[in-house]
Amino acid sequence: MKLPRRFFQPLAAGAPAPFRELPVKLERMIHFVPPHNEKVRARVPELAATVDVVLGNLEDAVPIDQKEAARKGFVAMARATDFAASGTGLWTRINALNSPWILDDLFEIVAEVGDKLDVVMVPKVEGPWDIHYIDQLLAQLEARHGVTKPILVHAILETAEGVANVDAIASASPRMHGMSLGPADLAASRGMKTTRVGGGHPDYRVIADPTSDGAARASAQQDLWHYTIARMVDACMANGLKAFYGPFGDFSDGEACEAQFRNAFLMGCAGAWTLHPNQVAIAKRVFAPDPAEVAFAVRIVEAMPDGTGAVMLDGKMQDDATWKQAKVIVDLAKLVAEKDPELAKTYGLA
Repeated sequence: MKLPRRFFQPLAAGAPAPFRELPVKLERMIHFVPPHNEKVRARVPELAATVDVVLGNLEDAVPIDQKEAARKGFVAMARATDFAASGTGLWTRINALNSPWILDDLFEIVAEVGDKLDVVMVPKVEGPWDIHYIDQLLAQLEARHGVTKPILVHAILETAEGVANVDAIASASPRMHGMSLGPADLAASRGMKTTRVGGGHPDYRVIADPTSDGAARASAQQDLWHYTIARMVDACMANGLKAFYGPFGDFSDGEACEAQFRNAFLMGCAGAWTLHPNQVAIAKRVFAPDPAEVAFAVRIVEAMPDGTGAVMLDGKMQDDATWKQAKVIVDLAKLVAEKDPELAKTYGLA
């Protein structure tokens, strides 16, 4: 365990100092792009203006014989697009720590486009030791290549061991940005009986008690991921990080995708992965606060400028706790308004 005084020291001579606080950015969707696909890559400059984060995926969904092409494609994509101009984050998901490609992923990408890269997403993180390894290696590469801004690390929770160690992972390094739920690999790791990528399952249900008249018993489908998302959100928020819902694999079921994203949003997630263009609009809609909620939250904040005391609004008591809830909604609305002029008008923040 690092001593408190040394926690924010660079881990290599010449590496940039870690952030004390995460940069304030809107990250409603992490949009995955396969950088080995030239046609998709050619659309990235246009895409960057429409999403909050563009992620070049080097891991799953990239065939083994295309790993090098994906890496080189990501570098080309990063060089060809001015992500900062549109306020869009540039991330990459590297290959797993036990793979033969991870070192080349980091060595080549940091050397070529380290100053443009915001976040490295690390798959299958199982404990703080994985973060410590990436932390030290990134610092050495930043120092070697003169990178002036620290590259952040985002962990994917997709093993049972990772979930068991979620608190230690969240506090492992000041380089930590946040975490995402990886439901498919996690389901396999846990021995769950589902082949779905995210979302619910029709057989995971609760049923009402039987009635004396023998009427049909009411039943409701439950959320397989509620427990894990709650653990992840608690670990992230306790450490000043961001939590994200991961992939929703059924591109044809927008209604179910929206329901899953909304559950995650209500529980505290900042955003979700979008794997298909039709999921971007869903994420924009879900991970922005409802205009009526924003209007009421603004009234609470205005009625209690310093957050102390208590007031009555529409017959409901508002106090310190509800002021904090309102502040979360207002702050998010302001972030959304900066990037979305239409919502800015709707929120009355234009």
